[in-house]
Amino acid sequence: MVRSQRSRVMVPIALAGVVGLAITGCSADGGDSDAAESDNTVTVYGTISDTEAELLEESWADFEEESGITIQYEASKEFESQIGIRAQGGNPPDIAIFPQPGLLADLASRDYLAPAPEEVVANVEDYWTEDWATYGTVDGTLYGAPLMASVKGFIWYQPAKFEEWGVTVPETLDEMMALTNTIQEETGTSPWCVGFGSGDATGWPGTDWIEDYVLRESGPEVYDQWVANEVTFTDAPIVDAFNSAGEILLNEDLVNAGFGDVQSINSTEFGDPAGALVSGDCALHHQASFYSGFIEDAGGTVAEDGDVWAFIMPGVEAGAAAVTGGGEIVGAFNSDADTVQVLEFLSSPEWANNRVALGGVISANTGLDASSASSGILSQAIEILQDPNTTFRFDASDLMPGAVGAGTFWKGMVSWISGTPVNEVTEQIESGWPS
Repeated sequence: MVRSQRSRVMVPIALAGVVGLAITGCSADGGDSDAAESDNTVTVYGTISDTEAELLEESWADFEEESGITIQYEASKEFESQIGIRAQGGNPPDIAIFPQPGLLADLASRDYLAPAPEEVVANVEDYWTEDWATYGTVDGTLYGAPLMASVKGFIWYQPAKFEEWGVTVPETLDEMMALTNTIQEETGTSPWCVGFGSGDATGWPGTDWIEDYVLRESGPEVYDQWVANEVTFTDAPIVDAFNSAGEILLNEDLVNAGFGDVQSINSTEFGDPAGALVSGDCALHHQASFYSGFIEDAGGTVAEDGDVWAFIMPGVEAGAAAVTGGGEIVGAFNSDADTVQVLEFLSSPEWANNRVALGGVISANTGLDASSASSGILSQAIEILQDPNTTFRFDASDLMPGAVGAGTFWKGMVSWISGTPVNEVTEQIESGWPS
């Protein structure tokens, strides 16, 4: 997941007011103390897997050789549930790559994480915007540095099919629904393919749909109030977003191309629609900029004149520049010298340029050479983030307390797809907020 420097993009205000104490148990003493004598191996734990994990390991190979440090990476689809268990059990990794700032904040607030070392603080000050630094900051202390980023809300499609059907990229949400209906009428099949499956994290792709509709239909102020629980899940703007998304996701005529009916959304792995996009079984798919890597793995070319391309989900009015995005924050459970060296490298332009040059991702590191982006869609994502007119909001579920953002919200999306009425679903999600 990725994104590059953005000049001046608007983001939610502070994490401190929205994070909850989802992690229970006694705090560990090792969070801010030096670890035992180093064996020149640093363990890193995260959700990045498969091809992306291989590229991640390749991105630090030269560093390992030069430093003499071995980075031992472990990927897990159960990261969100296991990282707290491991921290409480006294068996955390040296470093964790957090896909949700809220999870990092939960652990930092319980003194499991070590504050960022001065070398990382310096890198964050030099190469990351104040907004990005906020996502790794808890109660005024920096605990984590950003890693990669992604622009969410891209709608993936086949340009050749659009030409065949005589349709064009929509400029408003109403036009997107009209496009959907036209494709269904032209083909007699469901236009959209959707996958919510992701191990213990099943349901997260659905939260992206709701977030995109909240931002586009109700605006950034309501979005920020929602993140802070000043606007609740049971309030009209959020229920309206569910209903808007449901016009597609709950409609048997519109989903789930190549995979089954509405119910198949929960059992379809989020990466699997890439193959359906490339084969033409699927006409439309909603997913972030990082999905270009999945499409390429499926044998497709990502270009305006290639097999698959994408447009940003439009707003209520044409020209509304509002996008959501995500990213990872890197935090450590000790202050061992080798751990500090790895943290410093991962927060540097050197690492960002290494990884982006390998393809499939971008970074918000301001030292990134944007020309190294591996595809036009990633260059487009960089341009979006660097556009001073873009209204950007970090993924809401990633900013909410872990019990909600990585808990009841995910589960609520699965329940909703399974047929639970929206009012019950939103009440269920809201119940996860810490009192």
